[in-house]
Amino acid sequence: MSVQRSLQTLSKRASPPTTALTLPHHHKPRIWQPPVRSLASIHDGTVVPPVTQDHVGRQGPTAMVFMNMGGPSSTDQVGDFLSRLFADGDLIPLGPLQNYLGPLISRRRTPKIKKQYAEIGGGSPIRKWSEYQASEMCKILDKTNPETAPHKPYVAFRYASPLTEEMYNQLLEDGFGRGRGGRAVAFTQYPQYSCSTTGSSLNDLWKWRQRLEDPKRNANLSAAEAEGTIRWSVIDRWPTHPGLVEAFAENITAKLETYPAAIRDSVVLLYSAHSLPMSVVNRGDPYPAEVAATVWAVQQKLGFKNPYRLCWQSQVGPSAWLGAQTSDTVNNFVKAGQKDLVLIPIAFTSDHIETLFEIDKEVIHEADQLGAEGRVRRAESLNGSPTFINALADLAGSHLRGNEVCSRQMGLRCPGCKNEKCLQSKRFFMGSGVQGERGSEAVTL
Repeated sequence: MSVQRSLQTLSKRASPPTTALTLPHHHKPRIWQPPVRSLASIHDGTVVPPVTQDHVGRQGPTAMVFMNMGGPSSTDQVGDFLSRLFADGDLIPLGPLQNYLGPLISRRRTPKIKKQYAEIGGGSPIRKWSEYQASEMCKILDKTNPETAPHKPYVAFRYASPLTEEMYNQLLEDGFGRGRGGRAVAFTQYPQYSCSTTGSSLNDLWKWRQRLEDPKRNANLSAAEAEGTIRWSVIDRWPTHPGLVEAFAENITAKLETYPAAIRDSVVLLYSAHSLPMSVVNRGDPYPAEVAATVWAVQQKLGFKNPYRLCWQSQVGPSAWLGAQTSDTVNNFVKAGQKDLVLIPIAFTSDHIETLFEIDKEVIHEADQLGAEGRVRRAESLNGSPTFINALADLAGSHLRGNEVCSRQMGLRCPGCKNEKCLQSKRFFMGSGVQGERGSEAVTL
């Protein structure tokens, strides 16, 4: 099957809804055609109406699941967090020795990372912010999208509690699946797609769906439970959403206003994103291009008043990673006499150790030691920004109204991908969240 012909089979474009923020359709979404379900019976013979017949909304309730890397909420959780992180070959590929090197590296790094979390208050605030953002978004969706209400917020972290497994079991306990159907939206909180972040989270979600809801993997499921599983759709990338761009621009503008008006336009903006191993980049991962797209959109919103650069942080280990590194970039500018710099965490939707420790306590501190005199500063993270939360609601609301399954881009694997798990995961999510022929036909490469 040719690539061109394959892409034509992915979706038919729905008419975009009219909203306060217009979402640019760079990638035609795949549209979900929900089947008509009959009443399902569970073990005791009681007839239970599907979740989609909830009295509040004709199609509700809807689970809105925020996916992210996560972080330890206390220093006691650091060891487990690092163990899971270094065991994930999608994020940190260590080759055939992953199962040996991962635990070794995590054990050696745990004491150092514990001290770092202690310096930012004893744990990561990412769970607090994720739960807040999801909850506030759902309040808006209940008003703007009553047909899919109530919208119930969930958080699924890849390496810290609440883990994907914990979230999925909570969904089942709350009345989704197990013969009752229901819709859930996996909403990545990585605006720019990478196989190592969003891809890894989706692979993990697919794994737990198979273990908990696939009758081939779970012999304890009744026929009704196997038929009435949760139907998943995915918001898999949103690098240039107008609301996201506006939220970043607001925070950058606020930080620029802390500089004297006479020099404000000469302050250099340094957009900093989490780096990737070059082995992942060379495989064809879309992340660098999508991060660059966000940067360009924000600069356009700001009117290109300031010079800018994109740099990359958080390299781990001796292998080659995408550069230039943020710390090196800042130091080189300061040494050259350019001390007025604003750092913007462009790939993060809330504060965590990469902003609160790595940028604030390492990069900026080192710059001051080189003579920056407090003129290297960081724009605030998105956190509780009303503009950002409204953007989340706009994006999710459009996704729900359009019955979207995922973006059209989800159908393409990286050109150098050899990961069979990735292929099967994409087939599942591209196939409207169900297994079978439709999912198999959806993936192009």
